[in-house]
Amino acid sequence: MEAQSQTEPAPKTPGAQQQLCEAALYVSGRPLDIKTIGSIIGARSEEKIKSIVHTIAERYAKSDSPIQVLELPDGRFVMQLKPEFAKHVRKLSNRPLLTPGPLRTLSFIALRQPIAQSRVIAVRGKLAYQHVKQLKEMDLISYEKLGRSKTLRTTTTFADYFNLNHDPALMKKELKNILDLREDPLGPALSTSDDTGKS
Repeated sequence: MEAQSQTEPAPKTPGAQQQLCEAALYVSGRPLDIKTIGSIIGARSEEKIKSIVHTIAERYAKSDSPIQVLELPDGRFVMQLKPEFAKHVRKLSNRPLLTPGPLRTLSFIALRQPIAQSRVIAVRGKLAYQHVKQLKEMDLISYEKLGRSKTLRTTTTFADYFNLNHDPALMKKELKNILDLREDPLGPALSTSDDTGKS
């Protein structure tokens, strides 16, 4: 009997589908594509699924909620905190965080992208090789071959993970604001003197 309840078809009424869609976006904590949302709410029409998500997005946009529902450039949808709220409550997040070393390396890449890996190593130290490997495995950065080195840049996963804009120029402005960077483009938060040789 329990197995049957788990495979129970999704309700077809528009109100129930909207509620299920909102629940899916809330609980996932990550962007969802049309197919995934459709499988949850029991709909196949891409137009209908988008209409349901857009209705939810409009409702949040018209309210004073700190939460927003966005359609990403790749067509996925995400429920997230607005950037102006996220920076104040990020420390309460239960998502796994990077240790200080890789996080500083990631911040350096994000602020200077696209940037040669050789430049990252020169500034961040030899341990940055391991940081880059870890960040690549987490899909937070990507790279392309450039001669004997690699050009590094952040991914859409990075932007989604940290609730940042997908446009690199706007992302850099948001990061500088979050890290409270002023004149020095590296700032104290990205200083290498306090963590060279540390993981």
